Amino acid sequence: MPNNRRSRIITQGVARSPNRAMLRAVGFGDGDFDKPIVGVANGHSTMNPCNAGIQPLVDRAMTALSEAGAKPQVFGFPTVTDGIGMGTEGMKYSLVSREVIADAIEVAVMGQCMDGVLCVGGCDKNMPGAMMAMARMNVPAIFVYAGTIKPGHWKGQTLTIVSPFEAVGAFTAGKMLREDFEGIEKNACPTVGACGGQYTANTMSSSFEALGMSLLGSSQMASPDPEKADSAADSASALVNAIDLDLKPRDIITRKSIENAITLVMATGGSTNAVLHYLAIASAARVEWTIDDFERIRGRVPVLCDLKPSGRFVAVDFHAAGGVPQVLKMLLAHGLVHGDCMTITGRTLGEELAGIPDAPRGDQQVIRPWSKPMYPQGHLAILKGNLAPEGCVAKITGLKSLAITGPARVFDSESAALDAIMAKKIQPGDVMVIRYEGPKGGPGMREMLAPTSALIGQGLGESVGLITDGRFSGGTWGMVVGHVAPEAYVGGAIALVQEGDSITIDAHRLLVQLNVAETELARRRTRWQAPPPRYTEGVLAKYMRLVSTASRGAITDAG
Repeated sequence: MPNNRRSRIITQGVARSPNRAMLRAVGFGDGDFDKPIVGVANGHSTMNPCNAGIQPLVDRAMTALSEAGAKPQVFGFPTVTDGIGMGTEGMKYSLVSREVIADAIEVAVMGQCMDGVLCVGGCDKNMPGAMMAMARMNVPAIFVYAGTIKPGHWKGQTLTIVSPFEAVGAFTAGKMLREDFEGIEKNACPTVGACGGQYTANTMSSSFEALGMSLLGSSQMASPDPEKADSAADSASALVNAIDLDLKPRDIITRKSIENAITLVMATGGSTNAVLHYLAIASAARVEWTIDDFERIRGRVPVLCDLKPSGRFVAVDFHAAGGVPQVLKMLLAHGLVHGDCMTITGRTLGEELAGIPDAPRGDQQVIRPWSKPMYPQGHLAILKGNLAPEGCVAKITGLKSLAITGPARVFDSESAALDAIMAKKIQPGDVMVIRYEGPKGGPGMREMLAPTSALIGQGLGESVGLITDGRFSGGTWGMVVGHVAPEAYVGGAIALVQEGDSITIDAHRLLVQLNVAETELARRRTRWQAPPPRYTEGVLAKYMRLVSTASRGAITDAG
């Protein structure tokens, strides 16, 4: 291999003999020192279904790398699973884990002078954490998604991980029998794999195909299926070719390829978390990208896919219908993606899509014809106003009304808000405010899936607004606005809201407004004091000191 520059830093010359001696202890022979060293970073964990199926993919990738002439070396990174941590203090570690994953991969690859890295991950933060590391390090790299879970079923209903959360609200509201409540919980997750709708994991994995950093067609496969392991082997071969070509992440991750990725997110109805994560990925890749770029793309891209959480179908249905390649080809045919962007295969996106038809098959309902989209514009709207001068994110699919004005119901934590919902203290027309859950205030910017699902379960998803400086699960839908910046902990206007204040959420006008006079807000500001930090030591305290505003991606290495 002509371009294994980094491994030769370790292995060549008399002075490097001790390095070679240590490598011999882990299986290197004389012929291996001229091979590129390729890390296989992975988040295998038996603690969660998202990552429990990773080991077979790692094994296939290791074999394929060896057969392609590389010397693979495996190492792990930690993972936190949102579905298990949701609604608990553990959820504060979820977004933090994105930074830990990125740092762990960087430390291993750069500390051992590897020539490339293949990352295998399943749960939500595995994807952006790995991609941030790849962009930072800029050594040849590819991402392999661990695969989606297969849907569960109960009495003819298709289930995902969101189903049990919504069942909690329905059961407590007296709208569901205990038999069905327990049946949903026991049948929602029948296999290994990441959450099955177009939630955060499937959003990010599918967008990596559009970005050019994962193989086309690989992101919506079911984790237990043989084709998923085959895709890991194919990815390994593609990576060795990229090392041979000296093709690096920053050759692939550009402003145009990020536009492709966000266009795909909009067209598939993806997660609000894509906004936060692509701000972070762009920063790591040194690409100019702001929160306003998401709104620019939203205005021109239709939602083409009928996928959960607001639609009917799940990831395996999407894959069977043609998946990401089919949607990308439709977007390319209508001039909405850049076909000249380079991909990890060494071919352009247009070349990769050459054999895909311009229109979806007529025997499926997941991918809509161009003439009949789900919605004429994208679903992730960037709202601004006196409540969020830096911006915030609203997910506006599946709603009959895109505007609400109502009295504020103010809560200083997710748990307090959930208690009020479960006690049936929230009424139609209310606008809930959940604050001090931002990057610094939480710390960790928890996802509000428990309260939003409880609202849905109680039948309040269309009639109650919710605003937070925290985040939302990819499984959330409803009149919800998150990532409010500046956050409450640093004195953002959301900290000044009082019970009963009038608040307007208006997606038509891209507005989130606290209807209180500026003189009154100025008076409140003089009396406001930041609460004491919830953590003073350990990783959460460290994160709190370092993390940026959500409008910059909640990154910890901001310049």
